[in-house]
Amino acid sequence: MNTPNSVPTKRVAVIGAGMVGLCTAWYLQERGVEVTVFDREDVAAGSSWGNAGWLTPSIATPLPEPAVLKYGIGALLSHSSPVYVPPSANPKLLRFLAQFARNSTAKRWEKAMKALIPLNNGALDAFAEMELNLSEKSAPAIPFTAAYRTAADREVLVEEIRQIRAAGQAVNFELLDGARAREQEPALSSEINAAIQILDERFLNPAAFVHSIAAAVEARGGTIVRDTAVDRIDAGAGAVRIAGHPYDAVVAATGARINSLVRPFGVKRLVQAGRGYSFTVKVDHLPRGPVYFPAQRVACTPVGDRLRIAGMMEFRDVDAPLDPRRIRVLRDAAAGLLTGAHLDEREDEWVGARPCTADGLPLIGQTSNPRVYIAGGHGMWGVTLGPVTGKLLAEQITTGRTPDELRAVNPLR
Repeated sequence: MNTPNSVPTKRVAVIGAGMVGLCTAWYLQERGVEVTVFDREDVAAGSSWGNAGWLTPSIATPLPEPAVLKYGIGALLSHSSPVYVPPSANPKLLRFLAQFARNSTAKRWEKAMKALIPLNNGALDAFAEMELNLSEKSAPAIPFTAAYRTAADREVLVEEIRQIRAAGQAVNFELLDGARAREQEPALSSEINAAIQILDERFLNPAAFVHSIAAAVEARGGTIVRDTAVDRIDAGAGAVRIAGHPYDAVVAATGARINSLVRPFGVKRLVQAGRGYSFTVKVDHLPRGPVYFPAQRVACTPVGDRLRIAGMMEFRDVDAPLDPRRIRVLRDAAAGLLTGAHLDEREDEWVGARPCTADGLPLIGQTSNPRVYIAGGHGMWGVTLGPVTGKLLAEQITTGRTPDELRAVNPLR
């Protein structure tokens, strides 16, 4: 299990029972490691619960991009904007936004995109490996539809796909007119006149899927400690101690709360809460697969017999309460684009904090302490990249070797 350059890894603690943390625990078990998972609340209680549940590695891109800068300060400060920055004097937030703006250039986006591609390429294979042993499965996104009011609006994503392909990421897609798109997805309103069908992707119910991973981890002898907030990692010359218990190594996977936990171990990159909102509704025609309205940044996913409507990017404190104005913005954005959606009979209203980095790349790997690892900062792609993150990190922890795919996302960069 070990090499001369690694520390013993028979017992590992994972802090965070969301998608990334539990996938890491599962893959550590695949390598014979005894795992204990801690969470301040419960399984899937954070950003894993209410997100859209897309598995779309072909369009998993860095969040900082030139288009973000086109919003303008006025739009960013408006609560009705899809990307919202509440007025704040918080120095950490201001520092993050300044770094985010510096990374929102074409050159830096391309560099970050190339760093994500090796993770994207392994994403669905890692899911397939896990699903052989899970009760919950993902489903083919047939179809995955990005819908627009006009063909001109559609050109924004078409150009982004060109840039993704130029960076080296494969994207398989077809252009549809409005009539064909509405025929395939009757939930689309008559205002939809152009669409893109993105092929070869998948989707899932994120809460159910994460709970199935937790059940598998426990069935294989792992322990999940709920309602236990871990606010510090005690790492000396020997074992690390978590909540008073010794372990050979620890993985911090606490999402947007991760900064204070890993800062003592050389991780200087800020992780900022990029909060998303969602709710579920009944619809007369439940879509067969995910539906995305890119111009409005609204994502829709079938979850059981209901449709989850998700979206918004709100740079705000992780513990700030749900802002009902943002739910209304999401509802109003979807109103003209869907038909037969009972948008005033909402259930499961939710806000969750995506862990965002200023350069758009996750933080995966060993810190300055050889017993302390981090798996976080995935932004909007924690569900998509959770299994491949866990697989690669488990390899690094148990062998002492850094997989090539993790070199560009080194948390000490």
